[in-house]
Amino acid sequence: MTPPDSITALVGRLRQGDTRALARAISLVENDAPEAPALLSACFPSTGRALRIGITGAPGAGKSTLVDRLARAFRETPEGRDHNKTVGVVAVDPTSPFTGGALLGDRIRFQNYQGDPGFYARSMATRGTLGGLALSTADVALVLEASGKDVILIETVGVGQDEIEIARLADITLVVLVPGMGDDVQSLKAGVMEIADIFVVNKSDREGADRVEQEIRALQSLAPDHPVHTPPVIRTTATTGDGIEALVAAINEMQQWLLQENRLGARRAQHWRRRLDAMLRTELMRRARQNGFDAKILHFHAARIASGQQDPWQLVAQLTEKVFAPGNSS
Repeated sequence: MTPPDSITALVGRLRQGDTRALARAISLVENDAPEAPALLSACFPSTGRALRIGITGAPGAGKSTLVDRLARAFRETPEGRDHNKTVGVVAVDPTSPFTGGALLGDRIRFQNYQGDPGFYARSMATRGTLGGLALSTADVALVLEASGKDVILIETVGVGQDEIEIARLADITLVVLVPGMGDDVQSLKAGVMEIADIFVVNKSDREGADRVEQEIRALQSLAPDHPVHTPPVIRTTATTGDGIEALVAAINEMQQWLLQENRLGARRAQHWRRRLDAMLRTELMRRARQNGFDAKILHFHAARIASGQQDPWQLVAQLTEKVFAPGNSS
């Protein structure tokens, strides 16, 4: 276990832009190392200023290329405009069935940014997690924020209709669609319509882009209540960069809207309510395991419940009282 003074030194180095320190810190968090809570606690005071942008959509929608183009747009300083923002990327990839790690990953993506101190990308494996994100994605994003990144781009694995977790983490959520990928309307109905702050019709040089945009706008018109914010529909062709400037403008407009009437603060408060719930569950289970509640006990009682020998509701009350009785705290 890393000594506390080493954690302080590590966080100090990553705040100063040390890429190796940043990589080490992210590895500790992603691997749920014993020192991870102390590390995150030390990082927390330096967070809250970055804009988190989630990019989600079905596999094959071109999310990775879109993330690459967005990162370039934020890093560059076009004439007459002030971008030049530092960028961090968290790319969540499918888990390799052989190594347990991320398939492809940042060794293939973002090779054009080698040597750029204002850019850092990290690929993460889902490790079986549903919802398009790895369990530690939020913590990795927090470490990236602490390193001074202005914009955090979070690309989900692309699991389709179940992919709504990103809206609980990102400040702004982009839903990426492409022409010719089946029943577009059905995919929008399944919860994706509600999480989008901006719709991106990527590969819009393909036939059918008009139809996808029309379907989005038709569904928006059928909403029972007029929303305070109607997500814009932006067409892009990420491979050529077409539409990226318009997308960045839409992101900036959305950010300004969120800053009005404390909307951004309200979103982040909702995020932390969910995070606190998850953190409390994790900590309670950790303490339960320390006090003897392990998988063997769980399997033993599960078999007894299945055979009708135990009442699960009474059992839970008894186990909770036993595990968290005075004197058992750790």
